[in-house]
Amino acid sequence: MTMVTPASEAQREAWRSGGFPEVERVRPGLWSIPVPLPAIPLRYVLVYALELPDGVAIVDAGWNTEEAYGALAAGLKIAGYEMTDVKAVLVTHIHPDHYGLAGRIREVSGAWIGLHPADSRLLRDRYDDDAVDALVAQERTLLVRSGVPRETLDELAGASMMIRHYVTMAKPDRLIEDGDRLGLPGWDLRAIWTPGHSPGHLCFVEPERRLLFSGDHVLAKITPIVAVHPQSAPNPLADYLDALAAVRKFDVDEVLPAHEYRFLELAERVDHVMAHHEERLAEIETAVRAADGITCWDTATRLTWSRPWETIPSFMRRAANNETLAHLVWLEARDRLRRIPGEPDLWYPA
Repeated sequence: MTMVTPASEAQREAWRSGGFPEVERVRPGLWSIPVPLPAIPLRYVLVYALELPDGVAIVDAGWNTEEAYGALAAGLKIAGYEMTDVKAVLVTHIHPDHYGLAGRIREVSGAWIGLHPADSRLLRDRYDDDAVDALVAQERTLLVRSGVPRETLDELAGASMMIRHYVTMAKPDRLIEDGDRLGLPGWDLRAIWTPGHSPGHLCFVEPERRLLFSGDHVLAKITPIVAVHPQSAPNPLADYLDALAAVRKFDVDEVLPAHEYRFLELAERVDHVMAHHEERLAEIETAVRAADGITCWDTATRLTWSRPWETIPSFMRRAANNETLAHLVWLEARDRLRRIPGEPDLWYPA
């Protein structure tokens, strides 16, 4: 496995040991603030605070819990700021650990919230109580077509509903497009649209400081979930691999992700992630060729995961199924596999 060099040994050690990192001054005018996540393996999201002449801007926000809000407020205080000093919340994508607190922060400080249009369009269906039932029904249909066992369908279809409560619904004040310059005084921050993990995922590059705020797009050790689901693009893995190539060209000294720890070698890490997906595609193609018609679910059960399939929690099995489907769709688009639609769909060599 290609290992990247941590930019902060203390931060890496906190990740490896299962601990919680300290608030860090990354460099003059830039802070890393860990914000806890309840009851999930990622444990925390790294919020970055960028000092401005009249306050501070933050990249991502954390989940909407009292513990998370308190940790963010305490981290800002270490940096010399209050929550009321936040002028902008740059959201890399709409998952609750990144977007959840944005609305509450705006209520307190009057900050503007920035989000890519592709994610902004998904907000109502994902977080509005009047719309979410339709989203669950669409997910259930996808799982039926994937061949998920009937006895687990309802559990898996609604597996992510619990985390909706960690979000304060807030429409963005500003839609951030690919290539936009954010106009933050003292910073030349530019947006890079990096779809895949979510349709509107954004990274932010600072060419003068040679920094990349990578959100969940590129992480030091794990790879983000890239899955087919009711709100995804038709071929999210193709989008993701293209977006990896797009960020690889940036010559930066440090990558600042939303999880794990900061690291140095962007190009090498991108190459490793792309190689991982090539290996996964080959593994899936081999599994399909070995069967006389196979469902997505059965394909997923035959793949190599970080733990035995039977020990994977149900909500993670759904993610595994939908991520397997993203790879099947990629292979189908390149005429390496074919699909016979039905309930369930069956996959064959092309």
